[in-house]
Amino acid sequence: MPLIDALAPYYLWTKSLHLIAVFAWMAGLFYLPRLYVYHSQVAAGTPQSDLFITMERRLLRAIMNPAMIAAWILGIVLILTPGAVDWHAGWWHTKLLGVLAMTAFHGHLAVARKAFADGNRPHTERYWRAMNEAPTLLLVLIVVMVIVKPF
Repeated sequence: MPLIDALAPYYLWTKSLHLIAVFAWMAGLFYLPRLYVYHSQVAAGTPQSDLFITMERRLLRAIMNPAMIAAWILGIVLILTPGAVDWHAGWWHTKLLGVLAMTAFHGHLAVARKAFADGNRPHTERYWRAMNEAPTLLLVLIVVMVIVKPF
């Protein structure tokens, strides 16, 4: 039995763990831009700013990064599982683009966290309010592709 075929009996477990990782990642993607909205409202170098810096660092490093890595690894294991993906269908291409965009957004948030930690304000409060909606739009796209498989 090839290794790839050995994945099939664990498909539902892998899928469950993948969804748990995605939920944790999404929680961070929803919350970190909101922290940036509030952080934008306080002056750099203040105790409030220092608290936001700590919260942002912990959220990114302890929750978001591990969750994103787990979501990616488990997602790759899922697509390697025989029969899990119809490679002729187009929905998975769109889903993959959505996941890549989500990952790029995660990177954007990580760069912004470093800028805030250095006492800079990379964008306005209004910008972060708008960016707070990006994960929701990407989530809708990804879920529709996976569940409805419109094409």
